[in-house]
Amino acid sequence: MANTRRRVKVYTLNEDRQWDDRGTGHVSSSYVERLQGMSIMVRSEEDGSILLESKIQSHTAYQKQQETLIVWSEGENCDLALSFQEKAGCDEIWEKVCQVQGRDPSCTITQEILDDDESEDRFEEVLDTSGPIELPPCELSKLEEISEFLSGVPPPAIREKIALAIEQDNYIKKLLDLFHMCEDLENIDGLHHLYDIFKSLFFMNKPSLLEIMLADDMLFDVIGCLENDPNHPEPRRHRRFLRETAHFTEVLPITNAELVAKIHQTFRVQYIYDVILPPPTVFEENMLASLHSYIFFNKIEIVTHLQEDDKFLRDLFMELNDDETSEERRMKLVAFLKELVHFASQLQVHHKDEFFKTVSFHGLLPALEMLLAYDNKSIKQAAVEMISQLVDISPYLVRDFIMKDGKTQEDEMLVNQLIDYMISDGDSGDAYQLASLIKSLLDPENMALGPNKMEKSEFLSFFYKHSMHVLTAPLFAATADKVYKDDYVTSVTLGHIIELLTFCIEHHTYHIKNYVINRDLLRRALATMRSKHKFLVLNALRFCRKIVGLKDEFYNRYIIKGKLVEPIITAFKENGNRYNLLNSAIVELFEFIRVEDIKSLSSHVCEEYRQFFKDVDYVSTFKGLVLRYEQEKDRKQTKLSDGGYTVLASPVGLFSSRGPNHGIIHVNSRFRRDARSMEEEEEMWFDQTEEENGEEAIVPQPDPLPAAQEHEPDFKSRKTFVTSKINDAPLVNKKSPLMGLVDYPDDDEEDDDDESGSSPAKRARLNST
Repeated sequence: MANTRRRVKVYTLNEDRQWDDRGTGHVSSSYVERLQGMSIMVRSEEDGSILLESKIQSHTAYQKQQETLIVWSEGENCDLALSFQEKAGCDEIWEKVCQVQGRDPSCTITQEILDDDESEDRFEEVLDTSGPIELPPCELSKLEEISEFLSGVPPPAIREKIALAIEQDNYIKKLLDLFHMCEDLENIDGLHHLYDIFKSLFFMNKPSLLEIMLADDMLFDVIGCLENDPNHPEPRRHRRFLRETAHFTEVLPITNAELVAKIHQTFRVQYIYDVILPPPTVFEENMLASLHSYIFFNKIEIVTHLQEDDKFLRDLFMELNDDETSEERRMKLVAFLKELVHFASQLQVHHKDEFFKTVSFHGLLPALEMLLAYDNKSIKQAAVEMISQLVDISPYLVRDFIMKDGKTQEDEMLVNQLIDYMISDGDSGDAYQLASLIKSLLDPENMALGPNKMEKSEFLSFFYKHSMHVLTAPLFAATADKVYKDDYVTSVTLGHIIELLTFCIEHHTYHIKNYVINRDLLRRALATMRSKHKFLVLNALRFCRKIVGLKDEFYNRYIIKGKLVEPIITAFKENGNRYNLLNSAIVELFEFIRVEDIKSLSSHVCEEYRQFFKDVDYVSTFKGLVLRYEQEKDRKQTKLSDGGYTVLASPVGLFSSRGPNHGIIHVNSRFRRDARSMEEEEEMWFDQTEEENGEEAIVPQPDPLPAAQEHEPDFKSRKTFVTSKINDAPLVNKKSPLMGLVDYPDDDEEDDDDESGSSPAKRARLNST
């Protein structure tokens, strides 16, 4: 097995400032005669070819990042990186590099400044943090010197001093004057140096410098400096694009001139960030954080201004809801509203909530509900995206609107429109987004966060009354017949529905339990296990597994009565010996029943499928399930054959040996009972009580069971016996329904009781009759 400690990936930085993967191999560090020095060598793990052979230079800056990454530059345009599989391998090579350069291996960068004599002389004063920084003269002949001075990444303390000196000397204004001079003279070298200078100024990550460069009177000149990238033969025409191609569309008139100027500035600065500046290298990571923050706070300011303009918002939603608004105009309004909501989603939590309260007050949700009814797909997608952002931030606003909407037609309700859109959308990406959106609306964990503390019970009751049948309608329609349409789109839709129902099983308990049992929902879900699409089969199985995982006897009795394990066993048989996800999921279901000792389900599946279980021998789950069932059966049989006492069920519970008034009364074959005859409902109640309490009514049998009954399940023999005995019992006082069976002991039995030391309380009760 190869040594994974030295396994690495080799990366190089391409012209687009993106990392290219050059291959995977094993790294070593040794002396190379040809290079006359210690070198880093990587050989391919596929064919043994050399992927990298690099001499460790004494003056090259190597940087260690994230404990498994070493990055360095060779030459002007060659950035290299080694990504190690294990930290130990990275540490080993890093120690070799530090040993060659005479550095402490605990450092993360071996060189912070240039080591050549000229650079040391030039930066000697810069490195003296005790005094002010002296900038190179801002002259045309000094542009190259200025570019070298500002390049690299100086320490934070030095960076502060450089920024302060640039501000105090009005240095940026002087540089822009040189830019106009270079443009007039067509000084290409000077323009290239100015590009490097202003790029370095942005990467200094100083807010004070950004305020100067991004001011309205300097912004276009700064963009002009960034047009002349030395890596491109022709200058980029960014200013022409911003002035002639990019147009500001004022959907609604904005009377605030400062706000309009802020919108223009934000767009242009965003353009610099996204388009003009190159992606930062590994060394320049997080060096544009201040620029990103500048854009962020501009957006906050724009949202705040619009949020406070009541007339603007009122006009926006009035025109959006107007039936006479043309579709083209409405699309522009929707695009503007979508961008405004997107800006607002970047605010802090409290401010986001306040924003959505404000726009909801002006009619956001009725507008979105109306937009969902349009046939235009782009409008519907925009509406869904805005609702998703609203639900993520203030879900209580959406739920409150749904309950108070007052729509007489259920199909016009917002939540039902979302469900219909998910169902009709098929397998597109919108259906997945809508399923996630509906799940967020139904999530109890984000309920009761708003002013209405009863939101959970009220909304869930509303949803199950008005919307659950809309959600499950395709499932009932698809499984109405034994043969159903099993195409891919239908299966994806049913998969979304069953996934949502699984979520409800996990989080809603009471409401979903009633719905599942009353509508026989599990049977419909398991009917989809006949599908040829395995993702749908697994969804149905997951739904059943979630129900079984609750260990709720109501669900268990529902499964047993409906024989709902049958579709799972059928799918297991049809899957055969294939070792796949379906096989593992079914085995895990029965393993859970065995480990958690769910007696009702265990008895049911063993009685129905015992022989099949014994044939599955590649896992111990099924044999263990049968073994546990047989042990439980033997235990009950032994308990029954011991006899000697009876545990009686009554309408208030099971009598047990808890005291003189709750007696286990020793009986012979003669006994009395209540005047009422055993009715079918009572018999069912006895059985249910026995299941819930894990005990059974045991009646002594002096004679052994007939041979034909010995192999029957234990509960059957006792049920037959109890029914026959009780129905033949004589009647006693009709006014005493709680009276138990009274023993009339023989003399021999009394003697036995005396010898066995029965309690005085029991004797008093027996003798009292």
